[in-house]
Amino acid sequence: MKVTLSILRYDPEKDIKPVRKDYTIEAEPTDRILDCLDKVKWQHDGSLAYRRSCSHGICGSDAMMINGKNQLACQILVQDFKKKYIKIDPLPGLPIIKDLIVDMTGFFQKYDIVKPYLISKDLPPPKERLQSQEERALIDEAVNCILCGACTASCPSLWTNENYIGPAALLKAYRFIYDSRDGADNERLDIIDTQDGLWRCHTIFNCVEVCPKEINITWHLSQLKKKCALREF
Repeated sequence: MKVTLSILRYDPEKDIKPVRKDYTIEAEPTDRILDCLDKVKWQHDGSLAYRRSCSHGICGSDAMMINGKNQLACQILVQDFKKKYIKIDPLPGLPIIKDLIVDMTGFFQKYDIVKPYLISKDLPPPKERLQSQEERALIDEAVNCILCGACTASCPSLWTNENYIGPAALLKAYRFIYDSRDGADNERLDIIDTQDGLWRCHTIFNCVEVCPKEINITWHLSQLKKKCALREF
């Protein structure tokens, strides 16, 4: 079948502002949007720029806006759309480097702020730090985050305030705050218990709608809010 991709193009070396360009290609119903982008690049316009790596929904590198929703291009099929005119844009709210590639520097700087690594106050055990199944269950969903940025780029709070830490970083904070092996929960709560942190979340659920791993991010943030509200200083 014929499929038309309407792609927002922007080359900072040549363009004053982004412009939309249409490409019509031959595609199978089971082709992924990433496959279609490959066909555009390999057969029509080699200058098209986008990120890709594993192509199996694990690396999160090919997150982009497809028909108005942040998604992974490697997970969405042509047959998922009734109309074969598909609009593709870079993730919103982030600076465009070129075409569908956005600058993730700020995203990862905010990720680093929450100290996304295990901090133990105890001496290392002889073998491993044990954790019960119940303790692991508390962080099961949060561990699945692939840092694609789809949730953060979908958040209106970030669109209006670039200083907002964002749902991805807050979810990572949850992952370690609720990890029974970690001993820096209060340090992280101090970091996120701010106007530009946890309390900038207004429970809009955009992050839940776009998460490719179907993580209930808003619920996790609600648990952090409870923990902040109940902690003793």
